[in-house]
Amino acid sequence: MSSKFLQTEDEVIANALKIRFYPISVKSAYGTQIKDENGKDYLDLTAGWAVAGIGYGHPKVSNRIKEQYDSLSFTSQLSAPEPTLVSLAKKLIEVTPGQFQKKVWFGHSGSDANDCIAKLVPLEKNRARMISFMGSYHGQTMGSLSLSGHPAQSKFIGSGNVIKIPYPNPYRPPFGETTNLTDQVIQFLEQEVFKTICPAEDTAGILVEGIQSDGGLIVPPDDFFPRLQKTCKQNNISLIFDEVKVGLGRTGEWFSFDHYNVVPDAVVLSKSLGGGLPISAVVARQEILDVGTGIHMFTASGNPVSASASLETLNIIEEENLIENSKVNGDYFISLLKELQKKYELIGDVRGKGLAIGVELVTDRISKTPAARQTAAVCYRCFELGLLVFYVGIHSNVIEITPPLIITKQEIDLAISILDQAFSDLQDKKINMDLVDKYAGW
Repeated sequence: MSSKFLQTEDEVIANALKIRFYPISVKSAYGTQIKDENGKDYLDLTAGWAVAGIGYGHPKVSNRIKEQYDSLSFTSQLSAPEPTLVSLAKKLIEVTPGQFQKKVWFGHSGSDANDCIAKLVPLEKNRARMISFMGSYHGQTMGSLSLSGHPAQSKFIGSGNVIKIPYPNPYRPPFGETTNLTDQVIQFLEQEVFKTICPAEDTAGILVEGIQSDGGLIVPPDDFFPRLQKTCKQNNISLIFDEVKVGLGRTGEWFSFDHYNVVPDAVVLSKSLGGGLPISAVVARQEILDVGTGIHMFTASGNPVSASASLETLNIIEEENLIENSKVNGDYFISLLKELQKKYELIGDVRGKGLAIGVELVTDRISKTPAARQTAAVCYRCFELGLLVFYVGIHSNVIEITPPLIITKQEIDLAISILDQAFSDLQDKKINMDLVDKYAGW
C-alpha cells in the first residue's frame, strides 16, 4: 500500500516541495509516535521539522480547534478582528523579554515572518542594509531567502542589500583554530565589514539564529551574543533573533537567547507556535511594526483557528512543564549521545541545548572531512529500525534531533539503542546503500 501510494504521490506532487530521506507515508500520529500506511509505528525525533513541539494530536488543542471552528471558522483579522488573536499577542508579549513597548505581527510561516523583518526593519531605521550569517536558514520567500546563507537557497539571487558574515562555529572555526572565536567574528564585523562593504551607519539590523539549525545545529560560544548585542547597541542597529525552530521551550528556556541574558529588538516565531497549524509571529519594538499601515499583510494571517491552537499550545508548554522537560531530558539525551561518540569514530561532535541536538559525522576526526553519505545511511537505517531522524548542515552530515518536547527518558533510551544499531550496521556494511542513494535529502 505504501509503495503504491508513494508512486502516485510522486506523479502528482512537485519535486520543488520535497525533501526525502526514506520511503515513508504517514497514516496517523499521536504523542511522539508516527504510524505509516502499513501500520508500522515509529518513534519520531524530528517533530516534523520541529513543528510538533507539544507532540502530535494533543487533545486540548484538538478540542480547542473544533470549538473555535464551530463558533468562528474565519475572519480576516486585517479588517474584522476577533479576541483570540489579541489574547495570543498579549501572551507572546508577556513571554518575550524587553521593558519597552512591543507589538505583534502575524503570518503563516517562518518565511513570511522573516520577510516581515526584511521589509520593515530597513524601513523603520531608514537604513538600506541588513546583516545575517553564512549557513543560516530563514525561509523560502525572496525576502527571507535573501537573508539566508544556506546552500539550499544558493541557486537564487536574492536582494543585494544583505551582507552575510561567518557564524561562530566552535567545531569548524571559520577563521581557523583559535582560543577566542567570539573576538574573531566580532572583530571581522566591526573592523572589516563595517569599514568596507556595509557601513554601520547604513545597517538597519542583524538577523541571527540562537542555534543555527538547518546550518547544522551549531551552538556558538557563550560570550558571542552578549558581544553582538553590545555592537548593535553601539551602532543603533536592531538585533533580531530567528526563533522559528529553536524557540518556545526547545532549548530548555522559552527562547535560545534566554541562555545568554540577551534582549532582542525583534523575535521571529513559527513552526511549533501553532501546535501543528500554520501560523507565524514577529514580536518586536512597536516602532518597527508600526512603520506603516497595510504594508506586509496576508488575508488569512492569524486566522482564528490557528490563533486558538497557538494560544492553547503556549498554555500546554507552561502547564505540562515542557521547558523543564526539554532541559532535563535534553541533557540526558546529549550525555548518552556522547557515550555513543566514544564508541564510534564516525561521530565527530555532539552538541546542542535542550532538545535541539546535532550529531556531526566525519570520516576522520582530525581532518573533520564531512561524512555525508554515511549520515544519510544512518538516517535510512534508523527508519528501517523504527526511528525517524533527518539530517541537516551545509555539508549534509549532521543528524538533527528535535523530538517533541514531551519525549520521555524511556523513549530516549530506545532512540539511543536504535542509533547504536544503525551505526553498528553501517560499520559492518549491513546497510543497502543502493536504497540510501535513492533519497537525496538536502
